[in-house]
Amino acid sequence: MDDLWLGARLLLLLGVANSAPIVIKRLLGTRWSTPLDAGYPFFDGRPLLGPSKTLRGYVAAVAATAVVATLLDFSPVLGAKIGALAMAGDTLSSFVKRRFGIASSGRATGLDQIPEALLPLLVLRNALDLSLPQIAAITLVFFALEIPLSRVFFSLGLRDRPY
Repeated sequence: MDDLWLGARLLLLLGVANSAPIVIKRLLGTRWSTPLDAGYPFFDGRPLLGPSKTLRGYVAAVAATAVVATLLDFSPVLGAKIGALAMAGDTLSSFVKRRFGIASSGRATGLDQIPEALLPLLVLRNALDLSLPQIAAITLVFFALEIPLSRVFFSLGLRDRPY
């Protein structure tokens, strides 16, 4: 039962980290939406990351995850690390998507979900006392829940697209 509770809390933190940039975008519009890549292209001529990866989104993810972590009996520092690493995974997937020619906010099932869950769980494996099967299970559940929850966010007006 403790493993299920830990997994549920981690899924919630991963969800907060990945939802915070979307929520802050709806709240602030274009204010403070400086792209992480400053609009510069990579040497292949394509955007490095694209306009949807912003400093504002990173800050929102780290701050929101740190706050929610305290409510879930984790330290705020651990929560901030989960938020930062989830955003690092998301940024990595954006970089890869741009190399494949997928536009910013374009869909790439698996690549859009797995790095942002897997990276924080792997890096913080020892701190969270997670086994590899637990990491695989949490990542799989995150992947399975992300698409239906994305549709819920779309119906609530938080997302521009239903995925």
